[in-house]
Amino acid sequence: MFARWFAGLFLPTYFCRSGTWRKNWLRLPGLADYPTRVMKFTPDEIVATVVATSFAAGLNVYATVATLGLLAHTGVFALPPALGILASWWVIGISGVLFAVEFFADKIPAFDLVWNTLHTFIRVPVAALLAYRATAALSPWEQLAATAAGGLIALAAHGGKTAARAAVTASPEPFSNAALSLGEDGLAIFLTWFATRHPYSAAGIVVFLLVIIVLLARWVLRSLRALFRGTEELLTGNPG
Repeated sequence: MFARWFAGLFLPTYFCRSGTWRKNWLRLPGLADYPTRVMKFTPDEIVATVVATSFAAGLNVYATVATLGLLAHTGVFALPPALGILASWWVIGISGVLFAVEFFADKIPAFDLVWNTLHTFIRVPVAALLAYRATAALSPWEQLAATAAGGLIALAAHGGKTAARAAVTASPEPFSNAALSLGEDGLAIFLTWFATRHPYSAAGIVVFLLVIIVLLARWVLRSLRALFRGTEELLTGNPG
């Protein structure tokens, strides 16, 4: 399921290069009734949207992709052509299922450690890929810069999420971790939606959050190292 979801994000590469991407893209299941509106965002608004959605993907990539797909499919928001695949019911459905899995997995003590470690290698690449596709209309250098920024912003969000988890892990009751996870899910969905309506304001929120993460950089890096070390100990059964 995940392989099909991830591969779907790469499909526009083939369609665009083939010279007949539009015809092939619309043949995909669930895209026949996709609103074919022109993307009206300016380049600056596209970059602002990328900033916000990259941060959201760093928190919960499946919620971000599913939200973008639903907004596009229902005509609330017109995606750039290279990201039109997200409006397919296949991508929306699989993203929704994976989001449901993460919704519960992220709230199970110990298992959430393994889950978030593995998703370091999913959230960041997918955020970079979304940024690359979203900025296809920009110059090659601008697109490359947006891709790198998207990955770094997602990594910062993921690191901030890990640091916040570390702050509540010591709590003996399970509700703090679950409440924090719910807040992360809600923030990811809100930022994604808000970015499609008010891109500059959404980017401003993200910049504010990034400043906080940067100020706490040492704590974030220490939490990331502890995340990988704790996962290794959990999997090997050899506590350090």
